[in-house]
Amino acid sequence: MRAYVPAYDLRIAESLSEALGLLASEPGVWKPFAGGTDLMVLLEAGKLSHKHFLSVAKIDDLRGIEVTPEFVIVGALATYTEIQTHPVLRAEFPLLCAAARETGSIATQNRGTLGGNIVNASPAADSPPALLVYDAEVELVSQRGARWLPFHGFQTGYKKMQLASDELLRAIRLPRRFSGWRQHYRKVGTRKAQAISKVCFAGTALLENGAMRDIRIALGSVAPIVLRAVKTEDALRGRSVTTAAIAAARETLAREIAPIDDIRSTARYRLRVAQNLLGEFLSRLAQ
Repeated sequence: MRAYVPAYDLRIAESLSEALGLLASEPGVWKPFAGGTDLMVLLEAGKLSHKHFLSVAKIDDLRGIEVTPEFVIVGALATYTEIQTHPVLRAEFPLLCAAARETGSIATQNRGTLGGNIVNASPAADSPPALLVYDAEVELVSQRGARWLPFHGFQTGYKKMQLASDELLRAIRLPRRFSGWRQHYRKVGTRKAQAISKVCFAGTALLENGAMRDIRIALGSVAPIVLRAVKTEDALRGRSVTTAAIAAARETLAREIAPIDDIRSTARYRLRVAQNLLGEFLSRLAQ
């Protein structure tokens, strides 16, 4: 059953100050959105429970991709298409570009935003695993000021995050220090395209004399939040990529993640796929 459109209230902010003022004046009343690709699915299904929405799509302060010697700073309104085509992101952050290619259809990639993918706070989102392995940070702004937070820990539970009701996500900051790291991204869904992930994997490692000097591993759809597999990383850091190391890492990962049964897959399947994707990543490092 479709939703009744006149039952909803929509405001369009022309500036960042206007949007922050409205959020501060009525905390919790207005839900910001940009591309609206997730909202439209709920609206069509008649399951969009919130009634008051604030469009931030016209705010120039949330746009753009800035490159400095230390960081790439991606505006929250950067679309998946803009991410895929940016030369520095393609060269230095290929996992994020791969995630952007895997997200929805071409139409979704042209309209959907990186900021929206983050604040939707779904454990099945495609871009957060890449952001986790890149040690990304997020900038939150309100009338009270601005603050930067590590993306690792930003999500605190299913659809929950460290975002106050009067705050907007303004930008995502990526440190430019992964040159020379080996990188791997895989999304497993029901189809090869336009599917919600059953398991999403992002990994990057720095090899030195055949050993993993440092390593980052993140997965989606295997816990209430997108997960950085810190214990599995610790089990691998400093070790050579051997059959024994891969087997031990698979066992550690099985204890670290907590997949569930749902309409899209089973916990058993997700666990096995997550282990296989980890094994695939590590085997490629050995090659």
